[in-house]
Amino acid sequence: QVQLVESGGGLVQAGGSLRLSCAASGRSFSNYAMGWFRQAPGKERDIVAAISRSGGSTYYADSVKGRFTISRDNAKNTMALQMNSLKPEDTAVYYCAADYNTGVPTRTWQYDYWGQGTQVTVSS
Repeated sequence: QVQLVESGGGLVQAGGSLRLSCAASGRSFSNYAMGWFRQAPGKERDIVAAISRSGGSTYYADSVKGRFTISRDNAKNTMALQMNSLKPEDTAVYYCAADYNTGVPTRTWQYDYWGQGTQVTVSS
């Protein structure tokens, strides 16, 4: 069992930056691939970025490549998403998720545990 808590969301102007954090409690954080997803009102929950157990492999959605960076610290049981050059279309609730698996999963159904989400609002 893994419990996930996101933090760091907020309101920012276009072009600004935010850093989201995901704190995990429970057992063996390093056994879980991790991901960030987002969901805007009326839309499906989509992958933003994902990272392998060791942190050696990552995936980014095309819409965030070059702007967002995913990272993890297995010693501290945390994951982060650094978001730069934010755009109004990045506005959504952001969720962190954990998958007890190898690789870099990108589908919602692959993930076993989810946080409650944190709101990110980017004003134009």
